[in-house]
Amino acid sequence: MGDYFDNSGRDDVLGGGSKMIPIETPKGVFKVWTKRVGNNPRIKLLLLHGGPGATHEYFEAADSYLPAAGVEYYYYDQLGSAYSDQPDEPDLWEIVRFVEEIEQVRAALRLDRSNFFLLGHSWGGILAIEYALKYQQHLKGLIISNMMSSVPAYNEYAETVLMPAMDQDALAEAKALEAAGDYENSRYMEILVPHHYVEHVLRMPADGWPDPVNRAFARINQSIYVPMQGPSELGARGKLLEWERTADLHTISVPALTIGAQHDTMDP
Repeated sequence: MGDYFDNSGRDDVLGGGSKMIPIETPKGVFKVWTKRVGNNPRIKLLLLHGGPGATHEYFEAADSYLPAAGVEYYYYDQLGSAYSDQPDEPDLWEIVRFVEEIEQVRAALRLDRSNFFLLGHSWGGILAIEYALKYQQHLKGLIISNMMSSVPAYNEYAETVLMPAMDQDALAEAKALEAAGDYENSRYMEILVPHHYVEHVLRMPADGWPDPVNRAFARINQSIYVPMQGPSELGARGKLLEWERTADLHTISVPALTIGAQHDTMDP
């Protein structure tokens, strides 16, 4: 365990493991924030947060578990999120561009096939699948947490399983607000937190949610989230509406783990 906390020779020592990584994009060079915890030459885990446009913060529970397992892991705010640059460049919010960002982060952190594990959660799971389909030669293993390989299937599941199971009066009120485009109405989230989020996003009373989760929700970049996911919380719209990779999954040959459960917003 002494080796796990040995930071000698690291270029991020004075940052406590954190550093900004320059990323080349079609709109110029921007910087994204990463933070390393621990040392393990065999197991280096990069965490891809959800959203799109959420933050690394809700992963902070990893600090309570992964060091004891000897996992070297990296928090990472995708471009436009939290500690990373937040350019006002709508053309950058595309899956293909995000995948190239991840590849640049991997190279900067010197992760390779001998040690590089990628964990994508929710929207990060879409990115992890796309990354593996293009760059699996760099991966030692892949973890997809709480995400499916088809947004059309996800939306169908929301319509045929999740919504019928909701309190129908609450659903009708939420749908009426959506039909009116009144997503900023405080009543919208007042309905969805107890009837959707507590059931399917974080199954704890909302007033007991961990601080990192509340911080992440408070800092979602809506200028990324809405164009890509769409304004509705009852299904995905926006640029992700037609995303479908089920037929391509067989081409991923690296060891892969998918995590899903009964109450997810997608059928495992």
